[in-house]
Amino acid sequence: MLEELKRKVCTANLDLVKHGVVLFTWGNVSARDPETGLVVIKPSGVAYEVMQPDDMVVVDMDGNIVEGRLRPSTDLPTHLELYKADARIGGVVHTHSTYASAWAQAGRAIPFYGTTHADYFHGEIPCTRSLTAEEVAEAYEKNTGTVIRETFTEGGYDWIGTPGVLVRNHGVFSWGKDAAEAVYHAVVMEAVAKMAVETERINPAVTPAPDYLLEKHYQRKHGKNAYYGQK
Repeated sequence: MLEELKRKVCTANLDLVKHGVVLFTWGNVSARDPETGLVVIKPSGVAYEVMQPDDMVVVDMDGNIVEGRLRPSTDLPTHLELYKADARIGGVVHTHSTYASAWAQAGRAIPFYGTTHADYFHGEIPCTRSLTAEEVAEAYEKNTGTVIRETFTEGGYDWIGTPGVLVRNHGVFSWGKDAAEAVYHAVVMEAVAKMAVETERINPAVTPAPDYLLEKHYQRKHGKNAYYGQK
């Protein structure tokens, strides 16, 4: 079942290691099949060096296992909340990449300081509030997804224009049209987070770059009249 999607999800998980945004088993990737609505996700706690496509777990949107001999990632409920938030999301990634997670632990959004950021994120990369003790005790992983959705609703962020978020005291979630794009955005988030740290180290009084520069760089790549790359 969904053998090609399992292969893609397995490859995407391995790409997190290849790009240096995951150590040990500190991350996971999932993807949603547009035809069936089923989700394929990495199994919980399986080492990347031994992971195979057949290890991937197929679940429905309620988190029930449809196929698989292993338990799905413990972050599955968060992934499902993100899929429910916007039908355009086809892949989700979670990492604890160093620089982006440092911003999450500091409880700070990543400001727009330069054009690399603007090429992929239409504004700051937001950081959620902390979960309450009750939210952690009740349904921690589901409520992690709930607080992400709350952040986007209250902040007026667009799920496609802002394809990632920092979960306060925790780490990174990113998404895209498929698993590969979600990984791409996770890698970009780490690079942008590192640039922002170094920017503030060099100039502690730095302020965000101007909005007109943000618009130019984002729209030339993603706007209706985008002209970056080839037709």
